[in-house]
Amino acid sequence: MNNPRNLGYRFPAEWEKHEATWLTYPYLDDSFPGKLNNIYPSYLEFIKQISFGEKVRINVPDEIHKQMLIRQLTESGVDLNQVETFLHPSNDVWCRDHGPAFVINPQSKHKKAIVSWEFNAWGNKYPADLDNQIPDKIARDFMLPVFHPGIIMEGGSVEFNGNGTILTTKACLLNKNRNPHLTQQQIEKYLFDYYGIEQILWINHGIAGDDTDGHIDDITRFVNEDTVVTAVETNVQDDNYKLLQENLEELKKMRLSNGKQLNIIELPMPSPQYWDGRRLPASYANFYTANAAVIVPTFRCIYDEMALKILSEVFSDRKVIGIDSVDLIWGLGSFHCLSQQEPAT
Repeated sequence: MNNPRNLGYRFPAEWEKHEATWLTYPYLDDSFPGKLNNIYPSYLEFIKQISFGEKVRINVPDEIHKQMLIRQLTESGVDLNQVETFLHPSNDVWCRDHGPAFVINPQSKHKKAIVSWEFNAWGNKYPADLDNQIPDKIARDFMLPVFHPGIIMEGGSVEFNGNGTILTTKACLLNKNRNPHLTQQQIEKYLFDYYGIEQILWINHGIAGDDTDGHIDDITRFVNEDTVVTAVETNVQDDNYKLLQENLEELKKMRLSNGKQLNIIELPMPSPQYWDGRRLPASYANFYTANAAVIVPTFRCIYDEMALKILSEVFSDRKVIGIDSVDLIWGLGSFHCLSQQEPAT
């Protein structure tokens, strides 16, 4: 069977060199209720910081919004030579989940390919008909081979160490609103075959307020082949305290395929964020590793500086930049959720 693994493809770690970062332009009020105009300063600063080290490729719904984006970028001082736009209508902004999953094989005739997973908006919670078309459109635009596993999978649900291991959560991948016809073993086989990996490490829980049912990119992130940062809540009264402590204990027991124990660095949780009485999934773990910088969501709270300091020590090879995410998180995601890397080959 010609799946990516059999053809020598793999999904690289996020810190490996990018050709570009893909984003989807936010234009619907429903994505950020009452806050859409408020999120643009942070969104444009995110684009600007990425653009210092790589191309930024942005899905836009139509020509009107393309011109709106170009005007915003110009006013923000972004180098337009670093930005490319594509007329790809979308239902929402979260490119990590609906965007293309790029796999690479430098020895292949086609050094890069796209895995086009099915996307059902986190268990059919929202419309996804337009989002679900985006990976195939990008494959056509760039004349890239495309693989269709035929099952639901989201980029924010899997975290890669670049050396054959991924982390994920049972709360999300084994949720009956994703692939109820598949067992855990069958889901693992798809991950092995289409991401080109060798080992899957499972933790149980997502964080409170996460309507994705527990994406790993709000909890635990690889920062090199054998080191993770993991979110930990210190307030015993907080809804996340017990969940994150249990995740931490699970991580301590894990071993990589070479037998090594994970190096674990604890990352604080921000002060709780709420909208209309609803807990929001605010987390410093939702950072994005670009070529030129690591971009970290901040929340105007006392833990911001601590989180930035920890990540600066971890990523000594690039700048760590905090960008305000108080309004962005009203959309139930932040910088990692917004972005999907396109690796260099």
